[in-house]
This record gives sequence, structure tokens and C-alpha cells, in this order.
Amino acid sequence: MAGRELVEGTLTSVLVEQTLVELAAGVVVQPTGQRGRPLILPAAVLWASLAIGVLRGVMSQADVWRLAMDRQLWRGPIVPVSDEAVYKRLATADSNAMATLFRQISALLTERIAPWCDGTLVPWASDVVALDATTLDPVARSIPALRPVARGDHALLPGKIAGLFDLRRQQWRAITLIDDAHQNEKVSARRLVGDLPPGSMIVADLGYFGFEWFDDLTDHGYLWVSRLRAKTTYRVQHVLYDDGVTVDSLVWLGAYRADRAKHLVRLIRVRTGATERAYLTNVTSPLFLQPHDLVALYARRWDIEMAVSLVKRQLGLHLLWSAKPSVIYHQIWAVLIIAQIVQALRVEIAGRANIALFDVSIELLIRHFPRYAAQSDDPISAYIADGPHLHYFRPSRRITITAAPYAMHHVIFPPPDLTTTQIPRYAHRKCGPRPPLTSN
Repeated sequence: MAGRELVEGTLTSVLVEQTLVELAAGVVVQPTGQRGRPLILPAAVLWASLAIGVLRGVMSQADVWRLAMDRQLWRGPIVPVSDEAVYKRLATADSNAMATLFRQISALLTERIAPWCDGTLVPWASDVVALDATTLDPVARSIPALRPVARGDHALLPGKIAGLFDLRRQQWRAITLIDDAHQNEKVSARRLVGDLPPGSMIVADLGYFGFEWFDDLTDHGYLWVSRLRAKTTYRVQHVLYDDGVTVDSLVWLGAYRADRAKHLVRLIRVRTGATERAYLTNVTSPLFLQPHDLVALYARRWDIEMAVSLVKRQLGLHLLWSAKPSVIYHQIWAVLIIAQIVQALRVEIAGRANIALFDVSIELLIRHFPRYAAQSDDPISAYIADGPHLHYFRPSRRITITAAPYAMHHVIFPPPDLTTTQIPRYAHRKCGPRPPLTSN
């Protein structure tokens, strides 16, 4: 079966497990010429069993072994291996094969859902992505090396996942697995954004706030939006607009010589009732990004929080099968593969039903779509038909933050000779080493 057909089969039924088997077999190639005893369990069987295990909600490596040995699941003869052999294989095998499978499935899914991606979101930007990192839950003290470690000790944290989430396509664009759970977010971020095309818009929370980070993004042709961190000093150079509710100005970050940014940036303060929110961006002209558009864009950062919740809670990554790093990495990639498929399915359902994406409940989709996949030749159409009266589609409960637009003729544009760069000085507070911001 061709790659496109495989992904279409997977996307339209999610739990069509044999499709995953065939796709894994087409991507993962058995190594040749390796030393030692040949591998008895085919790689395709192992990797597909992992992904199917996530689909079925399995809770242990023993369940993965049972799937690999399931005679109802696999075509052709099954070579019996012990559960210990599967444990050992997961503990010693390189997880790069699963990472490759993730990337190839992601590419095919991105092509499939292209007609339904949100082209209205900052349409003049090359790409629009959210950046975030999440720490993995503590592992159980199941191996001898961890038994002396006290419960709650940071040594039980296996690491973190850092990722770029495509806000238009609702797909993970890039993922980095980090061994050090305490590594500063901006270290991995430099590797993640290196493959983005110039002109991409990056939305990130305050964990990525930093003068040097902002300047590096600007120097490499990237656009960014952030909240203003409390107690950050700045100097106002020019006020574009001020009506007492919305204040739009150009500022220098850092009021003191010890810590100041290189590029002039835009600070937008928006008051809603008694609450004031402050945002920063290097899009310095309101002709391209008005305050109400910026507020709506930053609110979409919640998309990546929901994508993380899908991975960690709804697909079970908070329950790690093992304390061994290789097993953890295999589980992570298996969960991410299924998360990509579920997110793509949601995008297609919303697009074909002509409803807002967030009105399609992802929790109900995971719970109820398998029944349609098993009973219907066109499960997406059947699900859409039942969506309104079974409340698979329901108004999103996400909090909406809005700001009023202003007329361009009220804007006081800066003089053409306004200085936009200065000699920077970075304080380097607790950020660790800074790899160059280049392609992976």
C-alpha cells in the first residue's frame, strides 16, 4: 500500500491497527551486517505494537509483548519470543527508528489536512508556531539504581519534551527529547526553531523570555510575540497610539547598561476592566499586526498546552512503562505518533463539518470515534452526521481575550530616522550555554 493510502486509512479510522503495521514495515528497515545473533522479532512488529499499545491504552511493557505475540493481529507466522526478550529489546534498541516513523507520518498527515489548515492566522507569516517544553512525570523506582532515591527526588525525573506546535495545522512540527529536566528552555529552543523558514511567527510563554533570545530571533529573520515579564525595565522611544485603554509604543528593553536588548521592539498594553495585559513583539508596525490581532494570536498559545495535555494525560504518557531511558523514549515517540493522527483527524472533521476547530471535542473524539471506525466504511462522515445531536460538537469553553481595534489615521507613525538598534549587553541570568541559532 502506498504511503498516502496508508495515512488516509489510518486517518479515517485511527484504530485500524493493520495500517500502522504496514506503515511501520515500510519505514523501519532491519539492520544488516550487524554483529551477534540476528534479531528474531521484526522491527516493524515491535514499533507497530508500541503504537497500537498507545491506541489500546496499554499500561506496561508486558502488554506490548502480548500485542507482538497476538496471532489475530499479525499476518504470517509469528516467531514466539519471551516477554523478557521484548523488555531487553526496548531497553537497548535505538529510538531513532520510531523518531523517523514519527517524522514520515507527520509529513503525510500535513499533506492530507492541507485543505483545512487555518490560513487566516497571521496570513503574511511563513509559518505560525507555538513553542513550549513539558517535564515528564517521575518514574517508578523499579530498577536497582533508583531504589535508594527518595520519593519526590528530582533524580526520578526522566527529562522533558520540548516542541514546536504548528498553530495553523495543529501538528507537532518538531520535537526534542531532553535528558536534563532542569535545562533552561531557551537552550533546546535554539535547535527547534533552526529549521523554520525566515518570516515565521513564534509564540512562546515567559519561560522563553530573554533579551538575547529575542535579538537572535530578530537577527535570523523570525517574528515573535511574548508577554512582558514583570519587573522588566524598558525605555519608551515612541508612542504610536494611546487612548487610555490601549497603549501601543516602541521601546528599548532594559533601562540599564548592564542588561539591554539590541533591537527596538513594540510594547502593547491592553486594559480589560481592571486587568491590564502587556505584550511584546518585534513586528514594529501596526499596519501588519494591530493590538487586537496580537492579543488573539497570543491566546492561541493555549493550543500547545492542550496538545501537551493530549499527549500526557489523554494518551497516557503520565504513566511511564519503565525507568529505563530507551524504553521511555520509545513510549514517547509512540504516543506522539498517535497524537499527530488524532489531531489531524480533528482538523479534517472540523473542516468537512464547516465548524470551528475547537468545537470538536478531542476527548469525545478519542472515546467514541473507534466505534465509527469499526462499524462504518466512511467513519468521518458518520461521525459528522451524529456530531450535533450526540454533542460531539459543542461550543468551546476556552476563555476569549479581546481588544478593540483602532483606526490607522489615529496612529502617530515614528520618524524615518528613528534609531532601531543599539549595542546590546546581556546579563546571562541562569540560562546556561547558548548554542547557535542554526538549522538542526
